[in-house]
Amino acid sequence: MDDKKLIHIVDDEESIRRSASFMLKTSGYAVQTWSSGTEFLKDVRHAEFGCILLDVRMPEIDGLGVQRALAERGVTMPVVIMTGHGDISIAVQAMKAGAVDFLEKPFEKAALLAAISDAFARIEASDQAASRAADAEVILSALTPRERDVLEGLAKGLPNKTIAYDLDISPRTVEVHRANLMTKLGVRSLSDALRIAFAAGVGTRS
Repeated sequence: MDDKKLIHIVDDEESIRRSASFMLKTSGYAVQTWSSGTEFLKDVRHAEFGCILLDVRMPEIDGLGVQRALAERGVTMPVVIMTGHGDISIAVQAMKAGAVDFLEKPFEKAALLAAISDAFARIEASDQAASRAADAEVILSALTPRERDVLEGLAKGLPNKTIAYDLDISPRTVEVHRANLMTKLGVRSLSDALRIAFAAGVGTRS
């Protein structure tokens, strides 16, 4: 397959599958269509990664059911929900369950493209965050366990004296560890050190 971004359209209405496919293909996307949620779930393990354009009202299993099943299977493709009139409450439920956006039928091309664009932006942001976290973990691996403890305290906003008390060391020793960890992280300011710490999840767990 070429490097076009892929959209999976899951809708039991052939007219919607056809019109949405046309809109997306003429805008440079690759499209795969599925006539039911059941059919999509059956093959999703082998489906190429992309964005899912998912109808709410379908026989056998509805859009919310498909969304739940995807989450249970660990499928992380972004979902844009398609709803009919009067389905706003269902759309809100879908958004709470992680859908990127929802479109009310009949939707215009501009609205469809905006929702799809947002979905792919989410993927990119997620990839970048994962990459930053991995980079930060590598950087932090240079710290000794005690330096990491001090960084954990700083990331929680604790003053040196409190960190010293918690670790049963002197405030002066905390200062030495703090200076050493900043040298190892290659940063000059506490805010830069904290950025690395937060990217790796340090100080964010209770």
